[in-house]
Amino acid sequence: IKEQRRAKEEKERRSVHKFQLQHQTIIMSYKVKIVSAIQDLKDRSGSSAIAIKKHIMTSNPEMNWMNSVFLTTLKKSVTDGDFIQIKNSYKLTPEYKKKLADELKPKKPKKKAAPTPKKKATPKKKATPKKKASATPKKIKSQRKKTPTKKASTPKSKKATPKTKSTKKKMD
Repeated sequence: IKEQRRAKEEKERRSVHKFQLQHQTIIMSYKVKIVSAIQDLKDRSGSSAIAIKKHIMTSNPEMNWMNSVFLTTLKKSVTDGDFIQIKNSYKLTPEYKKKLADELKPKKPKKKAAPTPKKKATPKKKATPKKKASATPKKIKSQRKKTPTKKASTPKSKKATPKTKSTKKKMD
């Protein structure tokens, strides 16, 4: 009899564990979709839950919508610190944005390290910044020339007030 009870308890635990795993995968899939929706909407004050929901439903029409799971993922991600809730809008935290960026970065350097022809391209790139550097001093010189003229014009403008009166007399 005790063995039968143990077997039943183990089956219940396994079924609960399977349900929890399935529920977690559903939550994670919703979280990924919510993150992509927030990034696509790009609202300054954050995206409302309704706007996020509409965006997900339009981008994934074949998806069976479960509102309770959607709301729990929003609440859970706010408590985890992945989202910030401002009034009734949600934004990604800067820390979570860094995590997303870090996940994307390791893939790119591997691709850059493999091809060797890019090494030949780097010396050419070095030559082009030299041209840019020579162009920028010209701009600086021209700005320097402009500033003394401005300084000279300000004293003239003080003296110019009487002169303008005289020019007005000429115009009349």
